[in-house]
Amino acid sequence: MGTVMKLPRRNFLHLAAGAAALPAFSRIAWAQVYPSRPVRIIVGFAPGGAADIVARLIGQWLSERLGRPFIIENRPGAGSNIATEVVMRAAPDGYTLLLAGISQAVNAALYEKLNFMRDIAPVAGIMRMPVVMEINLSVPAKTVPEFIAYAKANPGKINMASAGNGVTSHVSGELFKMMSGVDMVHVPYRGAAPALTDLLAGQVHIYFDLMPNSIGYIRAGKVRPLAVTTATRSEALPDLPTVGDFVPGYEVSAWYGLGAPRGTPLEIIDKLNRETNAGLTDANMKARFADLGGTALAGTPAEFGKLLAAETEKWGKVVKFAGIKPE
Repeated sequence: MGTVMKLPRRNFLHLAAGAAALPAFSRIAWAQVYPSRPVRIIVGFAPGGAADIVARLIGQWLSERLGRPFIIENRPGAGSNIATEVVMRAAPDGYTLLLAGISQAVNAALYEKLNFMRDIAPVAGIMRMPVVMEINLSVPAKTVPEFIAYAKANPGKINMASAGNGVTSHVSGELFKMMSGVDMVHVPYRGAAPALTDLLAGQVHIYFDLMPNSIGYIRAGKVRPLAVTTATRSEALPDLPTVGDFVPGYEVSAWYGLGAPRGTPLEIIDKLNRETNAGLTDANMKARFADLGGTALAGTPAEFGKLLAAETEKWGKVVKFAGIKPE
């Protein structure tokens, strides 16, 4: 008892401050050893599509940088909701990550119980990529204005494919319908591959497809591209105009990034952000992105969070206008 009384006040405050700093120190120490075991990146789509390709590219990079496997786990279904729920319910320890994209922003408007913005912490942007407005070769249109004229002359007779309800290909088409005033019948498929198969066969007439999925068919002349959906032309298909050249204000960029369960330590988020951004400046990674028609989406977790908020607001309006309902 006496020894505590004699302890100089300055020493006592020093010890108290040291004790208060312990949790912060252990968090930082934890981040320094992270990852100490394999990390899962949950993807809401089947293997082989654009989301899966992007996840595998960044997963391989992070595995090499951080010395632990980053394993891609495909959990398709419900417009990527299943994947989002897996991550929302996971421990906030950095060992379960989400490959986030437009689908999560759309689902925030479709599913009231599933609050993506509240439950997923932004970690890092990875890449943006264009969507291509493409048609079956039998459709008598060579340009966007010709297609609009053809669609207006044939209301309700144009079938528009998508890779599923509420996914990028669906909402890109709905935004086009909204801004150009054309009427098309939405035909949802279970994934990009069957939608593209039916476009090639002429079962559907138009498809707003992610560039990596169909660039091979475009180059082989098997589908007719009319425009890219981004604000500027794509280096991968430089001859194609943008949809916005004919429908002012129209813009869609598919984008991907990493999210983590809300409550994941900031030190771990910062570490993942730093290593992801390092990948985005790597010459080999940039070349792979260019092959996909994509560009790097570097920035801080806060900047990626701003993009998520803006996209959630944008697609919420489209969901409302188009009357899109959950699956």
